[in-house]
Amino acid sequence: MLYAILCYNDEDLVWSWTKEEDDAVMGRLAVVHERLGEKLGPAARLLPTTAATTLRKSSEPIVIDGPFAETKEQLLGFYVIEVENLDAALDVAHQLTAANPGGAYEIRPIALFLPDKRVPDKRVIEQRAPEKRVP
Repeated sequence: MLYAILCYNDEDLVWSWTKEEDDAVMGRLAVVHERLGEKLGPAARLLPTTAATTLRKSSEPIVIDGPFAETKEQLLGFYVIEVENLDAALDVAHQLTAANPGGAYEIRPIALFLPDKRVPDKRVIEQRAPEKRVP
């Protein structure tokens, strides 16, 4: 099953890291990536929200410089993983947290949208009714 692990943190804090601090975090994350092997798909590190542009959906779309909402933590990046279930996805998130503490990781099942495919990917069908975790 495919999952997205969305990485939220205070971007002012993260982008204030020295090169050495950033390299240390990236080095710890590289160890996790290596350990996960093929379970880990694409990972993306987003630039700060000051580089964002938002398209407001309405009857007349409006383009706005900057992020959509003011929040304490911003989406800084995401990982795509392929694991058996939510528990396995949470295990990956725990490993990422150990390498890069602070903020939060949001785990969401992915339903692929492949408009050029006539037959849906089996993983899409399996993910239409994701399991729920009870706290």
